[in-house]
Amino acid sequence: MFTQEDILQIEQKGISQEQIEAQLEHFRQGFPFLRLQAAASVGKGIIAPTEDEAEACIQAWNTYKSEGHVITKFVPASGAASRMFKNMFEFLDADYDVPTTDFEKIFFAHIHAFAFFDALNDACFLNEGKGVDALIEEGDYKAVVRGMLGEEGLNYGQLPKGLLQFHAYDDCAKTPVEEHLTEAALYASSRGEAEVHFTVSSEHRELFRQLIDRVLPDVQERYKITCKVSLSEQKPSTDTIAANMDNTPFRTADGKLLFRPGGHGALIQNLNDLQSDIVFIKNIDNVVPDRLKPDTVFWKQVLAGKLIKVQKQVFAYLRLLDSDNFSHDDLEEIIRFVRHTLFCDIPGLKNMEDTELRIFLRKKLNRPIRVCGVVKNVGEPGGGPFLAYNPDGSISLQILESSQIDRNNPEYVRMFTEGTHFNPVDLVCAIRNYKGEKFRLTDFTDPATGFISYKSKDGKELKALELPGLWNGAMSDWNTIMVEVPLSTFNPVKTVNDLLRPQHQPEC
Repeated sequence: MFTQEDILQIEQKGISQEQIEAQLEHFRQGFPFLRLQAAASVGKGIIAPTEDEAEACIQAWNTYKSEGHVITKFVPASGAASRMFKNMFEFLDADYDVPTTDFEKIFFAHIHAFAFFDALNDACFLNEGKGVDALIEEGDYKAVVRGMLGEEGLNYGQLPKGLLQFHAYDDCAKTPVEEHLTEAALYASSRGEAEVHFTVSSEHRELFRQLIDRVLPDVQERYKITCKVSLSEQKPSTDTIAANMDNTPFRTADGKLLFRPGGHGALIQNLNDLQSDIVFIKNIDNVVPDRLKPDTVFWKQVLAGKLIKVQKQVFAYLRLLDSDNFSHDDLEEIIRFVRHTLFCDIPGLKNMEDTELRIFLRKKLNRPIRVCGVVKNVGEPGGGPFLAYNPDGSISLQILESSQIDRNNPEYVRMFTEGTHFNPVDLVCAIRNYKGEKFRLTDFTDPATGFISYKSKDGKELKALELPGLWNGAMSDWNTIMVEVPLSTFNPVKTVNDLLRPQHQPEC
């Protein structure tokens, strides 16, 4: 099937032929749907902390930070902003020249409210010899949109979200990158030092570096903190082969194999490279101006404190299991912890001898831990929290996307559509074991949780393979805690008009 040239191309990416064969088999066989027990809810997999419990978590987090641990804020930031401007690209291609759809009318009616207005106005003057208002008055709306999206203007149609001006302040406009740096200073620092890691695309890496170099001194001075910022890219070895509709390898016009990025699940490799104790993970576009950050800071500390409290107990149990000083009552206590704190139900435990129980519980506890913030479901896109069956018959908490749900199972569809909560990508992760050693995170993924999508290349249809998502199958075998957080902590920007929401505007 593969020529010597193919094998060289595969090897240059750092991929083995066995991996390629496994990917092609996924195209042939598809991926199994997960078997579900229930959608998670408060009291059934999701914790809703009381005020006292939340304060205790924050205290635990502050104590942990004072001990000098390595804390990193991990922000996937490589995604292009093109989908943010889908409606405006459609306007450029439309056979009409004035705002017609509700989206277009709202955009132009409130154009002065966008944080990037001044930059857009300058771009229009440079390219058209006129400002935004003059162009609109003349009815040349498309010139304004070209100034926003085009390469000769702001180039927002091709830049990643992290580099766009989201929020207006009295003396400047700030990007999501700057807002994340501020967040790190406020809740993710230890002994005056904060680490922030952005995953970026190779073509935009230098732009990220230039922006960070420009704004970092101000962040450090304002918060009296040293901020270490690092960048990484998705590894070529995480690319996946594309297939024809008959599941044979897809080839480009010059006969080469076609590889595509494996999706955000590829970032488990980047996460695995971090030498951190605790890692916060949050999407690049879920940021707010400084005036609304207190809620975010409060609840991030609650999540982190909950993680530290659970980790402390897990470590104590593991040390006990490593000793010869545990009793059957101790094993029963650990089982209750696994069931009621980790919400993991394991059939058949009562039939195990103590020696077998010890081995089983040790394996169950000795794995990475994540605490996931979940918000009440108000129709925003996002993965849902579920109690799902694992291959060994146990039940554990998982974050599932709609593609992992069997749409031919009415009960599963009902669970997904009527779920009370969803995950806005709000995680705090512990990636070292009780001996202080780094977990190899790739050992805790479920390769059977990827999915297949349909794309095209040069007019030919193809199948594309997505790796298990970073917070989905890539963390399938982690121990998981889910905590309800308020909607005020979730303010994504999926379209440009989302920036007109009050949460992204200056205080009136």
